[in-house]
Amino acid sequence: MIFIKKINNYALVLILLNFFSTSAFSKNIPSSFADLAEKLMPSVVNISTTQTIKTTSNPFPFEFPPGSPLEDMFKEFNKSTERKATALGSGFVIDKKGIVVTNNHVIQGAEDIFVSVNGSEEYKAKVIGKDPYMDLAVLQIDSKDKFTPVNFGDSDKARVGDWVIAIGNPFGFGGTVTSGIISARNRDIGLTRYDDLIQTDASINQGNSGGPLFNLKGEVVGINTAIIAPGSSGSIGIGFAIPSNPASKVISQLIKYGETKRGWLGVRIQQVTQEIADVEKLENAEGALVASVSEKSPADKAGIKAGDIILEFDGKKINAMRDLPKLVAQTEVGKKVILKIWRNQKLISKKVLLGRLESSEQFKAEKKVEPDKSKYLKVENLKISVRDLNKDDITKRKLPKSTTGVVITEVLQGSPLVFVKANDVIVELQKKKVINSKQFSNLVNEVVKKGATTLYLAIYNSKNQRSYLTVKLK
Repeated sequence: MIFIKKINNYALVLILLNFFSTSAFSKNIPSSFADLAEKLMPSVVNISTTQTIKTTSNPFPFEFPPGSPLEDMFKEFNKSTERKATALGSGFVIDKKGIVVTNNHVIQGAEDIFVSVNGSEEYKAKVIGKDPYMDLAVLQIDSKDKFTPVNFGDSDKARVGDWVIAIGNPFGFGGTVTSGIISARNRDIGLTRYDDLIQTDASINQGNSGGPLFNLKGEVVGINTAIIAPGSSGSIGIGFAIPSNPASKVISQLIKYGETKRGWLGVRIQQVTQEIADVEKLENAEGALVASVSEKSPADKAGIKAGDIILEFDGKKINAMRDLPKLVAQTEVGKKVILKIWRNQKLISKKVLLGRLESSEQFKAEKKVEPDKSKYLKVENLKISVRDLNKDDITKRKLPKSTTGVVITEVLQGSPLVFVKANDVIVELQKKKVINSKQFSNLVNEVVKKGATTLYLAIYNSKNQRSYLTVKLK
């Protein structure tokens, strides 16, 4: 009996310990999101955009080679049509005067933008400013009505495992609320040059882009912008949001100036590998290795040299190469910062007066002139837009001189080509050489009419690497 009593007492202690332990970790689990969702819903908007799409169809079952005299002779038979295309997205109000935040890709190329508030009244909106480098845009609703704003939270305090809710307009179903947790932080998926994304398992689908990711205080800690959806299968619990802290700095600049003003250092950098760290006698493979310094740049004036390893910027440690561009971009133009540098196996400091990225020759050289969209052709069955590959493309990208194909200019929502991006070049379809946009569109139509369920493509990606991929058609 005594033995049994002791066991029972131990069991009781264990149960109590487990109870208190569980209570400590579960105290923040909400019983319902209803009150929070009801409070936030009036601040989340549905965004729809329209743009004119021009398409040209060939009535003949054959295609003339580019430059052929017969091509000009029969071009009058080609039918050119225009139609209005619409796209959907989400956004949220940050000022009672009707200032709305969304993704740049939601409104990119739009001729008209309409914002629906609280699932009812629709307003026209205009673009105040946009930043394709962080995929952000700020809109102004054309109305004197007062709107309900939400506030940004501190995304640096958001922890993996924290509860979050997403509200948006997936597939046109406005006012949709989903919940989940922060799955990871500091994700770099190659979406923008400043990727530092929050990963969440709250369901995010097409149309959620630009919508808010809220914490349990009702503060915006992220702006939903991308999902992983193999085979265009929709949400699989891997979504990404731009953190509110860096986003709010860009948004403030867009509202104030209509453009961004990012810090500029003027260095080209590369990763510090373990082999480089060993040669340089660094304890760890960390920091950013300076590959080159732009002439007359802030770095050049401060005496930074190729071969230096930047270990710290303005008091912040550079753990990996990708940390430096984000820190520099978020720093105020004209600020004097201290850089800690590893040079000749010694730690030294340099004081740098930051310039403005947008004013630099480096930035101007990178910035591409807006192409003539009238030459784009939308391929309906694939939900992409393409243009002819030209000689300039071949020269600049150093492709084989005999290369022909089409350059992808836009991948629209719902496209089955989930693994391709703008500027990828399609050179083959079903093992047939792609000549130009019209021929490619006709090839796609032929394949679809024959009932094929899989496309077999050969492409050059943005790094000019040639590869084959298969695409499942719905």
